[in-house]
Order: sequence, then C-alpha cells, then structure tokens
Amino acid sequence: MAVPIGNVLGYAAVCIVPPAMFWLSAKVPRLIDSAGEYLRRRRLPPPDGPPIERLAADLRRVHRALERLPDNAPVVRRRATNQAYDTLLAQACHAVGEQHWLDTVPDGVEREVERLRVEESLRRCGLAVP
Repeated sequence: MAVPIGNVLGYAAVCIVPPAMFWLSAKVPRLIDSAGEYLRRRRLPPPDGPPIERLAADLRRVHRALERLPDNAPVVRRRATNQAYDTLLAQACHAVGEQHWLDTVPDGVEREVERLRVEESLRRCGLAVP
C-alpha cells in the first residue's frame, strides 16, 4: 500500500507550520526594531562639531577665566578671552540649533546683551552654562 505524497506533505505542513509561525511571531518584532535602528544610524549625519559635553565644559572654563581676569589685565588678553567665549557660544548655538548674532553685533553693551541672551537660550535648551 502506497502512501500518497500529498498526505505526507499535508501532515508535514500541519506539524511544521504552527511552530514556525509562533517562532516568527516572537522574532519578527526584534528583527524589525534592529533593522529600524540600523537604518536610523545610517541616516543620521555625523556631528560636524565637537561634542556638546566638551563645549559646555569649555564654556564654563572660559567663563571662569573671564571672571578671574584682573582689572589691570592687558586689553589684548581680555579681548582674546572674550572672543574665545563668543566663539564657544556660537558653536554651542549651532550644536543645539539656536540662533545668535554674536558675529554681527559690535563690541560694547550690545555684545554683552547678546551674550546674556545667548546664555539664557542655551540654558533653556538644557546646556549647563554659567
């Protein structure tokens, strides 16, 4: 007595398909998550500046240096430290997507007011600046 091949295939399908479906239903969400993470990693452009943590640390360091400058410090040193602080503020604004006008405002009270505005907007963005 010959067993028809259709019966064997039907029996194999009944025995194999349900466990395979349960296994796939357990594995597919993880596979989709890992594929999505891979695609997100590939899509993000690499950061074009220094890490935000380093910028924040540099901002605090240069701000302390500005505060500790003696009143009789040379003008060149004071301007260089202010320019370094302004450059770091501009880089931090670029890193968090805030707008600044530090490069267009002339030296003086206007520049000081713009520094204060930029510091406050960076604080609102979560950056720990002095």
